[in-house]
Amino acid sequence: MTSKTYHVKSFGCQMNVYDSERMGDLLAGQGLSAAASPEEADVVVLNTCHIREKAAEKLYSDVGRLRQKRADGSRRTIVAAGCVAQAEGAEIAARAPEVDVIVGPLAYHRLPELLKQAETGRAIDIDMPAVPKFGALPGRRVRQASAFLTVQEGCDKFCTFCVVPYTRGPETSRPSADLIAEAEALVARGVKEITLLGQNVNAYNGGLSLSGLIRALAEIEGLERIRYTTSHPRDMHDDLIAAHVEVPKLMPYLHLPVQSGSSRILKAMNRAHTRESYLATLARLREARPDIALSGDFIVGFPGETEADFAETLSIVAEVQYAAAYSFKYSVRPGTPAATMADQVPEEVKDERLARLQAAITVGSLAFNQGTIGKRCTVLLERPGRKPGQLIGKTPWLQSAVVSIPGAKIGDLVDVEIVGAMPNSVEAVPIPSGQESAAA
Repeated sequence: MTSKTYHVKSFGCQMNVYDSERMGDLLAGQGLSAAASPEEADVVVLNTCHIREKAAEKLYSDVGRLRQKRADGSRRTIVAAGCVAQAEGAEIAARAPEVDVIVGPLAYHRLPELLKQAETGRAIDIDMPAVPKFGALPGRRVRQASAFLTVQEGCDKFCTFCVVPYTRGPETSRPSADLIAEAEALVARGVKEITLLGQNVNAYNGGLSLSGLIRALAEIEGLERIRYTTSHPRDMHDDLIAAHVEVPKLMPYLHLPVQSGSSRILKAMNRAHTRESYLATLARLREARPDIALSGDFIVGFPGETEADFAETLSIVAEVQYAAAYSFKYSVRPGTPAATMADQVPEEVKDERLARLQAAITVGSLAFNQGTIGKRCTVLLERPGRKPGQLIGKTPWLQSAVVSIPGAKIGDLVDVEIVGAMPNSVEAVPIPSGQESAAA
């Protein structure tokens, strides 16, 4: 008898990628094997994200496609997981009877049990249990040389546009001892780079601060690189800035969302920082670590945003010179304060502003990448390139570097020189033998 198969489709953020991997671990532990696509799977998990625009519509679109019976007359088991399931579980149950399991991001450790329940009727778990899910999860399977490690979940900031406090709950940190043990196990299985994840990762407080956890992880032999995301400007304290100087394994890259360049709009967003305080934080970072690469997030068309407010966003992009940035149109999230604010910006205005912002971000990204031409650095190879013999890896500044190195393989750390730049990647060549010590 052929074993059942599963496929987990992940939407949205890196924490969803981590959660999807862990749900895959759970299903593999039940004897299911991975399928290459949802259409080939017996069990399909749609791990949703409520941050992105039209997140619920994407879920229903996939459900509509997957509910069709297969050629042999059998039907797939469909699981709606993640933040949309948490926020809109009742509506999903009413609108999509084909969904067999509805499970939130804090309860997915119960997925095998819920699938068993679904054999006799729909199973739902969108509770926020007091006991964290992590202790109930199986051991990690290593898929590549770089791995995510969730250290903190939830948010206490209550930005007026955001549903995270309602879908992921309050800020909760995992014990540092558990994280060190999980990191050691990952490294023992071949992981060389770990990215620490959290909705507000620099609010981590699991017995150590985030900087203390980074310092502890840096002691693990065989762990070569450490990154973290996503940070909040309010929690970017001096000890974490110091870690960027004092811990060589901590990569010179920081994702620090600002959301708007206008202090007036930031106040309406309840961001708890101003344009001036944000820029002051970046100045401290760059004074401590001049080569640090910065990225950010932006929302355009927040309720009440004027052309003058948007101009301040464009000016902060030009002033900061981000290596990369992510930009989105404001979209209403039911239940959030911004959803009922006056002066909602028309869609055509948001579209036009987003196009201008993304053009400015592309200019900045290209300028940053061009500024690294001639630099020597170490790249962690992650996947094949488009052309035969090409491999793509990440530089210390999180650039995608395309390189051809005879004999190199995915998972290798290789010394290269950057020789070309595009807006979203750089071209690199191997450093001749004997000159590797010059690489940063």
